[in-house]
Amino acid sequence: MKQVLTARQRGFEDLAAGLADRFAERAARHDTANTFPEQNYDDMREAGFLRLTVPEELGGLGASLAEMLPALERLAAGDGSTALAVTMHVSPLGQWSAVWRRTRAPALEAMLRGAARGELVWAALTAEAGVPNRMTDARTTATRADGGYRLNGRKTFATNSAVATHCSTTARYDDPRLGPRLMVFRVDLSDPAVTVHRTWDTLGMRATQSNDVEYRDLFVSEEALVHSQPIGHFDARVLETVFTWSLPAFGAVYTGIAQGGLSWALDLLRQRDPTGPPGVRTVVADVDILLEQSRAMYTRHAAEAATGAMYEGMTVQEGLARCAVVKHVCTENAIRAMDLLAGVVGGVAYSRSQPFERMWRDVQAGRFMPFDPSSARDLIGASALGVTLAPEVGAEDAWPAGRSRPAPAEPDPGTRVA
Repeated sequence: MKQVLTARQRGFEDLAAGLADRFAERAARHDTANTFPEQNYDDMREAGFLRLTVPEELGGLGASLAEMLPALERLAAGDGSTALAVTMHVSPLGQWSAVWRRTRAPALEAMLRGAARGELVWAALTAEAGVPNRMTDARTTATRADGGYRLNGRKTFATNSAVATHCSTTARYDDPRLGPRLMVFRVDLSDPAVTVHRTWDTLGMRATQSNDVEYRDLFVSEEALVHSQPIGHFDARVLETVFTWSLPAFGAVYTGIAQGGLSWALDLLRQRDPTGPPGVRTVVADVDILLEQSRAMYTRHAAEAATGAMYEGMTVQEGLARCAVVKHVCTENAIRAMDLLAGVVGGVAYSRSQPFERMWRDVQAGRFMPFDPSSARDLIGASALGVTLAPEVGAEDAWPAGRSRPAPAEPDPGTRVA
């Protein structure tokens, strides 16, 4: 179904479309070989896509969340792996840009200008085996060192680590005054204390090369600490930045893959019968409806984030639930759409000589990204029932980036229970 977009949204979508058509020609090769499409990043850098969400006044294209999402969807229609990988760059840069607009922090400005010049490619490395990826805890440890911290641990599903120069990452720090904290740090991935382990050999999204990344006694300076919160808490700043941007971005990528599957199927079905038998029309309509539902979800989300409505009159948990429902609906709809299309396309959908089977495999990965279906339903259901799953840290209580909060006399005033 044709989309109603603003002029700026259409411009960013057109930028993505030109790239997506090129990437589609390379996607099968990288999927089969289980290799990362570095040439695609050269193309995105030259086209300006890597600076999509950097503020215009800092040298970027200045795309908002509402403008980024359709562009990611269109890119994913050509190559889901590349779209998901670059999401881990443009989404965090959009998050950092929002923080810079609020704080005007010089260090953050320098980082964003570097990204605009093509000197920096980002990744968000927070996933770990055995820890739900809700930004409330980590097995990676931070210990105090002169002038900063030393990190030890291993991150999984490290999407974009194949090309990233820097990342944001999480570690647990046992503060002797405040108790266990979840720290968020900026990390230079060229540091020799960082090792990438080639572990990625999966059913789908193979070209993302989301390998494991290990830190062995990695030193990070005090200035590299960008956020701190009590372990086991839902944090308002994390909601407003990480989840507000990442979860709809994931949803847009999987919606785009399904749209790519639909476009391919429509070409094939028209060759067979330009009028489309009634049964085929019904399935195509059902798929189109699923994709429109997903777009409606992420479009509403972007509007609520832009106005601040998502954070007004709601707990942090309720805001997280709103983010989770967007990603959940989009990914489940994409899987359902591809299954429906396979039923009318027939056996050719199963052929490795056609792009449909790769798209079919790729959408399955959506279920394993945060929040997974079980975690999403638990969060959404608990919020609907008024059940509090974790204490909360409000936006007004967030730690300033790179600062250490003095020890309180009593329980940490930066923590409040919802």
